[in-house]
Order: sequence, then structure tokens, then C-alpha cells
Amino acid sequence: MFTGIIEGLGTIAGITGSGQGKRFLIDADFPLDQTKAGDSIAVSGACVTVTVITGKRFEIDISPETLEKTTFNAAKTGARVNLERALRLSDRIDGHLVSGHVDGMGIIKNRKTVSNAIIVDISVPALLLRYMIKKGSVAVDGVSLTINNCVKDGFNVSIIPHTAKLTTIGIKRTGDHVNIETDMIGKYIERFVNNHTDDYKQKKQSSVNMQLLAENGFL
Repeated sequence: MFTGIIEGLGTIAGITGSGQGKRFLIDADFPLDQTKAGDSIAVSGACVTVTVITGKRFEIDISPETLEKTTFNAAKTGARVNLERALRLSDRIDGHLVSGHVDGMGIIKNRKTVSNAIIVDISVPALLLRYMIKKGSVAVDGVSLTINNCVKDGFNVSIIPHTAKLTTIGIKRTGDHVNIETDMIGKYIERFVNNHTDDYKQKKQSSVNMQLLAENGFL
């Protein structure tokens, strides 16, 4: 579990094939004290497992499923990534609860400077947009952000100078793909409501049967 508050940046130092997956070698910009092999870390919003670590350098394996759902399939050596280690129970939750399970990708359609902020417009598939609301939470490349507005084919967010400086959001350009994780609460509510509705329909459909009709003199 993560908060979407990025600890720092890292650089992809190497990419090798690993069956149908890939193995990334990443150099962190900050010390990875107390991090060990087997720990979880969010790399641009995707939760992965550290397999090897030496100082600030660590390795991760990327599964075919993760490659399909994230920007990692097109990642290149030298690319900058956002890094956040897993939340500890003693930590404050300054962003929002982020699972690191990327739902899909979005595309930056436009960015403009308004006063001291950067307004970023992001296009996403309708399947992701259904879980977004105005002033709701979203993780973009692992960064916890507040949705300003939702439009027909996407949403926009406001990036303050601090966030632009400390994350890759500040260097993303129009046309770049980003990893999107929608608010998990909305997904759970949808599943609960759908299951409840399905159960109700089944009970309603099965409430009238031949036995009931016979018992009440209709047959």
C-alpha cells in the first residue's frame, strides 16, 4: 500500500528480457536505507518487488500483465521514474490510499501554465473515467492528485511547483503516456452495488415458481 507522495526520482539504468517479461535496473536518487530484497516499491505508480539491491541501485522483474497495463512496455534506458516505498503503519497518509495496481494508461493532451500552477489535461478510456469525480483522487504515474474537472474523454489536474520539481509530472510532454490508478473506493462500491443488484434480480425472478402457484390455488 502507498500514499502517492513520491519519495524521489530514479533512472532506468538497464532493461533486459526475462521470458515474456522484462527486468529493470534502476538507480534511485536517494538512499534506500532499510530496503531489502522482497520489499515492495512503486515505480511510476506500479507496485513491483525488489529482487536485488545494492546501495541506491535495485532490480525489479516486470510481468507480462504489468507490461500490458503500464507504460513500462515502451520504457527506455535513461528514462526517469517516480519512486515510493511501501507505506508503514506508523506513517501519516498525506496523499490517498494507493494500491500500486495500475488500471490503465492515459495520454497527456495538453498542459498550460496558469499563475504558479501547471494545468494538465489527460485523456483516459471511458472504463477508467467512470471511477473519477470532480475533486476526487487519482494517481498519475504514482503521484496522488486531486481531479479538477472531468470532461467527456478525460480529466485535468493542477500541478504545483513543488510537485512539478520532485516528480516526472514536471517533465512530461503533450502526447506522453502515463500510468493511471483510479480511487479504489469507487471500484469496491461499484462491485458491491452490482452484486447486490444481481442478487436482488435473481431473488425476484425465482420468487414465483410452479410450486408457489400450486400452493396458492392457481394450478
